[in-house]
Amino acid sequence: MSNDNTSIHDFDFNLICEYFSSIDRQGPGSPGVTLKALSFVDHLTDESRIADIGCGTGGQTMVLAQHAPGQITGVDLFPLFIDLFNQNASRLNLQHRVKGLVGSMDKLTFQKEELDLIWSEGAIYNIGFEQGLKEWRKFLKPGGFIAVSEVSWFTDERPAEIDQFWQDAYPQIDTIPHKVAQMQNAGYVPVASFILPETCWLDHFYKPQIAAQEAFLKKHAGNQTAEAFIANQRHEEKLYQKYKAFYGYVFYIGKKL
Repeated sequence: MSNDNTSIHDFDFNLICEYFSSIDRQGPGSPGVTLKALSFVDHLTDESRIADIGCGTGGQTMVLAQHAPGQITGVDLFPLFIDLFNQNASRLNLQHRVKGLVGSMDKLTFQKEELDLIWSEGAIYNIGFEQGLKEWRKFLKPGGFIAVSEVSWFTDERPAEIDQFWQDAYPQIDTIPHKVAQMQNAGYVPVASFILPETCWLDHFYKPQIAAQEAFLKKHAGNQTAEAFIANQRHEEKLYQKYKAFYGYVFYIGKKL
């Protein structure tokens, strides 16, 4: 299968997990963007309950914990990510109020109306934007907030190459107005939405992967699957560089009605 027709979902989960555990962020973002999204959330206290769903190794979670009160639970499907998440919390002396748990975002174990804030950076696509907003809503208290980042189109029309790539990788990709409408239809007041700057991709996501890719290829020398995976990652970066005027990540913040 050529790189043009392959998405990350075609590769073994263990391979993906091993690779992304070697970098601080598992998707585009930055501490500044996390804090900007957090600025739209109010009424958090030391008693607040926060969940970061699809938390990865917790890069953004630790930023949240350092700037917001309350107890934070990180949930991710990969045990290795959660091990690193809890190590990061301990290293920053946050373990008393930040805890990572292995779990699936479509089978969350929170109680009804338990949470004051649901966070998810670059991960809700795993369950689907609309489905995630609808299913997770029951865990939020009335007036609770949800803040998620999601890949989105910036334009109504775009070149066929990038359109086909994203239709294959994530058919639910849509324009910002449609995503905002989906949030509203799911039972939230849309509080804010903003586009993540290019630095979130180039400096905080792709740049750290240069050394990680070399180390990964060296460790898996001769492994065609590993080589194909890295080729796929490099292809995705080239597409972003070429077509970044047409798409990117967008933060969507909503408040439960």
